[in-house]
Amino acid sequence: MKKKKIFALLLVSTMMLTGCGKIATLKNGEEVVAKLNGKSITAEQLYDELKSQGGASVLTNMIDEYIVNKEVKTDDDAKSYADSQLNSYKQSYKSYGQDFSAALKSAGYSGEDDFKDALITEYKKQVVTENYVKDELTDSEIEKYYDDNIFGDIEARHILISPNTKDDMSDEEKEEAEKKAKKEAENIIKKLDKGEKFADLAKEYSDDEGTASKGGKLTVTYGSVVDEFWEGCTELKDGEYSKEPVKSEYGYHIIYRIKQKEKPSLDKVKDDVIDDLTQEKISSDTTLQTKALVALRKKYDLDIADDELKKSYDDSVNTSLNATNSSN
Repeated sequence: MKKKKIFALLLVSTMMLTGCGKIATLKNGEEVVAKLNGKSITAEQLYDELKSQGGASVLTNMIDEYIVNKEVKTDDDAKSYADSQLNSYKQSYKSYGQDFSAALKSAGYSGEDDFKDALITEYKKQVVTENYVKDELTDSEIEKYYDDNIFGDIEARHILISPNTKDDMSDEEKEEAEKKAKKEAENIIKKLDKGEKFADLAKEYSDDEGTASKGGKLTVTYGSVVDEFWEGCTELKDGEYSKEPVKSEYGYHIIYRIKQKEKPSLDKVKDDVIDDLTQEKISSDTTLQTKALVALRKKYDLDIADDELKKSYDDSVNTSLNATNSSN
């Protein structure tokens, strides 16, 4: 998070400065902000110096904070996000034996409430980015994602044989355990070939404690299981079982496909498709938040009167877009 202590000073030509209990109304920027023997510092000099030290960035943060607060309400989701992030930061600092309160002050925050306000702003930036992406989605993109990623659930049974490996084993010992597990899975397939019931064998041999007692029965949805298991299911026809063990990070699976349900219509899952596609786009394109905020600033008719600040702002936006694009 960027420091926020100099926010107010960026607009000194149109606001009031407070110091030593005394308020001075700025008229032409020549008012003295500070003086010492042989030297006076005017408001204009201070303003110019602050501009050169990240003024455009601070101004942009002020603008964005105003915009996102107009666009997104501070609801329970925003507060929950801020609380969760705050607790995560606190636990992280605690685990390293560091002083979180001191870190906040060093970063320019007056305390946890101030930091939570910044977290809420970040949450709102995420929301406006999601809204921007959703508005930009085309029907063809939605339909393609639906075609490529939405499938009917598969009812199946499986038997898992996990290799009995331990961290302190040698590579040779682990390899031998893998071979033993695969051999056991192959022997179970031979039992199936002889007509033994899949459910009975699952109860007797499966290492999947969650399904073994149910005869290995489970409902498989796309994305809820490892790719190897899903592919193993889709390669089978209804009523077929694996003729070779299916290897995954969990061990060796023997899969029996009962049936696949009909794929839900696009109308029924369209909201989910849009949400998933939006998150996929955001994850793969780090320029999207910048684009979303730039679009909102235009919507609010942003006009930066100071030419130097305007140039710095434009340069900053272009640099951000180019840097994030090159990293993709």
